[in-house]
Amino acid sequence: MSTLKIAIQKSGRLNEDSIQILKDCGISIDNGNDQLKAQATNFPLEVLFLRNSDIPQYLMDGVVDAAIVGDNLLIEKAKNITIAQKLGFSKCKVSVAVPKTFQYKSIKDLDGMRIATSYPNTVIEYFSSFGLSVDIHQISGSVEIAPNIGLADAIVDIVSSGSTLFKNNLKEVEVILKSEAVLAVSPTISAETQSILDKLQFRIQSVLKARNSKYILMNVPNEKIETIGKILPVLKSLTVMPLAEEGWSSVHSVIDRDTFWDVIDQLKEAGAEGILVCPIEKMVL
Repeated sequence: MSTLKIAIQKSGRLNEDSIQILKDCGISIDNGNDQLKAQATNFPLEVLFLRNSDIPQYLMDGVVDAAIVGDNLLIEKAKNITIAQKLGFSKCKVSVAVPKTFQYKSIKDLDGMRIATSYPNTVIEYFSSFGLSVDIHQISGSVEIAPNIGLADAIVDIVSSGSTLFKNNLKEVEVILKSEAVLAVSPTISAETQSILDKLQFRIQSVLKARNSKYILMNVPNEKIETIGKILPVLKSLTVMPLAEEGWSSVHSVIDRDTFWDVIDQLKEAGAEGILVCPIEKMVL
């Protein structure tokens, strides 16, 4: 039987989030310290722990069948790679930052200036869209230090919380793109391996849906059930069970995490009582 080879970042936040979603999918991985690869014990999956910047090339060459990687890296190095699933974690921005003392008014202020970055293709494409040219200084390490040592006038780098920029007396002035982790697929993946990837993707979708949903139970007077039903966004129809007290029922449904509090307020106004909200481990639709 074929084994799906999937690449993930060998260290850092993206590594931790990637391992966690595989575990949430019920896949057990023995990933000891400093391992370059690990075999799943209960799923036909082999995980390769690689340097983040190398992953797009491994995908294009077919060394791995799939990867969990930031889509900013694919935009920079491998635009032809298929994205099978957006994963919703490890979110960040690729932004332009300048020294705090720089009197920035518009992107035109950086025309002809020196830009330090690990994303030269993204930078050239972005500035070219404004008809501007810049002097690229490609750095693979700590980009944020470049203006302080006189190497560059500005930087383009990943920004998450902004704390690194703050520590280096820089300020964010433009957002080039927003990025998140994605499940990317090699163009050379075989049909047999693709079927394994489909099973993995189904599990991932179930986990992501559960993360973004809450299970809700409440006591409702029978005459209010129809009103409550119009408030709740249900998968198919409400689950209604009669209570021991005559004239009352227990109503169950699933609600979206992002609209949770708005829905709760509406339910209370409509007559719902004893509202109980529970997390969902998995959702198989």
